[in-house]
Amino acid sequence: MKQNDIMFPSGAEVSIIPVVPGDALNTIDESELPEILPVLALRNTVLFPGAIFPVTIGREKSIKLIQDAEKEGFFIGAVPQIDVMVEEPQAEDLYSYGTVCKIIKTLDLPDGTMTAILQAFKRLSLDAVLGFKPYITARVHYLPDLLGESEHSTDIKAISESIKDKSIHILRAGNLGSKETIGAVKAIDSFPFLVNFTATTIEVEDFRHKMELLQYDDIKVRALKLLSLLETQLELMNIKQEINQKVKSEIDQQQREYYLNNQLRTIQEELGMDNGEEFDKFREKAAGKKWPEAVAKQFEKELAKLEKYNPSSPDYSVQYNYIEFMLELPWGEMSTDNLDLANAQKVLDEDHFGLETVKDRIIEYLAVLKLKGNMKSPILCLYGPPGVGKTSLGKSIAKALGRKYVRIALGGMHDEAEIRGHRKTYVGALPGRILNGIARAGTSNPVIVLDEIDKLSSDFKGDPSSALLEALDPEQNGSFHDNYLDIDYDLSNVLFLTTANSISPVQAALLDRMEVINVTGYLAEEKMEIAKKFLVPKQLEEHGIDRKALKLDKSALCGIIDKYTHESGVRGLEKQIAKIARVTAKKIALGEEYPSVISSEHLKEYLGLPTNFHDLQKGNEAPGVVTGLAWTQMGGEILFVESSVSTGKGVMTMTGNLGDVMKESATIAYQYIKAHPEMALISPELFSQKDIHVHVPEGATPKDGPSAGITMVSSMVSALRGQSVKKGIAMTGEMTLRGRVLPVGGIKEKILAAKRAGVHTIVISEDNRKDIEDIKEIYVKGLEFHYVNTIADVIGFVFQ
Repeated sequence: MKQNDIMFPSGAEVSIIPVVPGDALNTIDESELPEILPVLALRNTVLFPGAIFPVTIGREKSIKLIQDAEKEGFFIGAVPQIDVMVEEPQAEDLYSYGTVCKIIKTLDLPDGTMTAILQAFKRLSLDAVLGFKPYITARVHYLPDLLGESEHSTDIKAISESIKDKSIHILRAGNLGSKETIGAVKAIDSFPFLVNFTATTIEVEDFRHKMELLQYDDIKVRALKLLSLLETQLELMNIKQEINQKVKSEIDQQQREYYLNNQLRTIQEELGMDNGEEFDKFREKAAGKKWPEAVAKQFEKELAKLEKYNPSSPDYSVQYNYIEFMLELPWGEMSTDNLDLANAQKVLDEDHFGLETVKDRIIEYLAVLKLKGNMKSPILCLYGPPGVGKTSLGKSIAKALGRKYVRIALGGMHDEAEIRGHRKTYVGALPGRILNGIARAGTSNPVIVLDEIDKLSSDFKGDPSSALLEALDPEQNGSFHDNYLDIDYDLSNVLFLTTANSISPVQAALLDRMEVINVTGYLAEEKMEIAKKFLVPKQLEEHGIDRKALKLDKSALCGIIDKYTHESGVRGLEKQIAKIARVTAKKIALGEEYPSVISSEHLKEYLGLPTNFHDLQKGNEAPGVVTGLAWTQMGGEILFVESSVSTGKGVMTMTGNLGDVMKESATIAYQYIKAHPEMALISPELFSQKDIHVHVPEGATPKDGPSAGITMVSSMVSALRGQSVKKGIAMTGEMTLRGRVLPVGGIKEKILAAKRAGVHTIVISEDNRKDIEDIKEIYVKGLEFHYVNTIADVIGFVFQ
């Protein structure tokens, strides 16, 4: 290759610049090159020996350097700068490698900048920057280009051909591959010049890759690195071409679809197949809606958007479903409340036995509604053990009020979108459960039961309980925002009823928004009435048995409650009655004889052997055994605390799968006795020689809580004294290290457990007196309560 045309900008003089042939690279004698050079800082450009390349000059210092060098004909150093954004580069802003160059030609441009054609001769290394005025000067030394083998060797020829092939591919991919250019590349016969020329002219994503090439003295190593860089650049260009082709195809496809849609719309209009009639129906429905003006405007906007969509487009179905949902919602439509208080009380009593607190609250709400005519609906939270009728109460309330009933199961829900809905832009987006339930109900004031609110969970998709904060806040739910609807909806007329087995997992902010009502378990007498009035008739009807064909007498019901169930509610009782009904139905279907009245004598035949054995007070005659009362999510339970004393070193051990709080209670009890050994009728010296083992039976069941404090201290004192406590006594209460007895919760459930176990006297904190007085007489009948303030009161009473 002998020469090459370099074109200046339009309007400039065109010159033919000779390109240095390959063997001319080494014609410059290093002795002719100065040790101190003026330095031109290059941006995004790296020059290799032998290359001729145009460079745009904009900085004043650089322009002066180029002008002086062209005028006086001296060499300059072309060194890339590290950060291209630096206007006044210092020594640390320059790379340590560059090339020594001469100015071939310059051209002044209209914008005040300059283009200079530089010819590079030899690589150099900066030793030290000496000054910056009027331009950068530096001391340098020059680096050789080495080639350890002949240019005619097989390796060198193969590398040359690979570089040429890839360069030509890149030129063609960039639409720069004219016949002349490709011919010129093929004609290069000097291996060093081919490597340096290609390295200078090839465009790369990051010029730092070129700087890496400039550092290599061995031209063959430089060539291999260059091949790798060319391969990467070729892959990038291919990817860009694929993306451009894909974008072009998509644009062509959109234009084609637009044209076809216009044609289709014209054909549909001619054939009367357009959707105008359906859109008119939407507007007709919208005209009858009692929605706010802002919602009406939003509807028109969304419908206008739908009219523009192609029916075959995925967006059309998304928008269509959204419009339908807007029209399904009962904006401002209310069912008329039945304000007959006597009728409401009758309906509630017919469906549920007991639950007086909840019933009274509903009647109070109706009374205010009757007097005022309008009132925000209450948000009630019913919590208590399973099977006491919390969920079914919602249906009864809806029936009593004359409202629609919606139940939403929250157990296991962990996605916030279940409450608030998804954004409608997503494929498969759906509204939240609350608005979906209101749409199904067809009124804006249904009774919505949010079942098992304590079973909500959360994960990376959000926290549903936090999403409920808005829906269950009477001050905020007048403008509830569902993500799918994306318009505020008024929930203030909805009567929300939530249920839970325990309120401890419910976050405090959510609990604060609700009116919490404790729904406790039933007495055996209450279960009897529930079975007679509700469960037996229901199961006979469900199993196709005539009421006159089968009856369960009192002894049978007592036996089922006492020996086949162990619960605070009545769900297990209903299952046992259902089993009797199934066995009877089988006998009737087979034509076998069966008793028309089921008594306790038939229970073994129908239900098998008894499955429940009450923890009756047994073993209290032995020293060290004391009965305690505990609360669980299943209701109240009794537990026995056993203590034994042995000769040892004054060590206390605990067993029975006890939790940390319960272990702390045992430790406090032990330390209190150690501080007051006189209550155990033992000297301090003797006490320090006794080991105490505290055990709570049923070791497979985890136990925790502070309410066994006074039970544990009584058990230890009993064992140390060798004296049993009074018979028929159970106790509950937390104790302090100073001997005070603190109040505890779950009193009603514990009372029921005590009655089931045959306890007749309960020792309890004086501060719990108000809780006892608040309980109906039927629950405390047959029980004696002994109120205590200190541990001394407890010990003085149980060992009289």
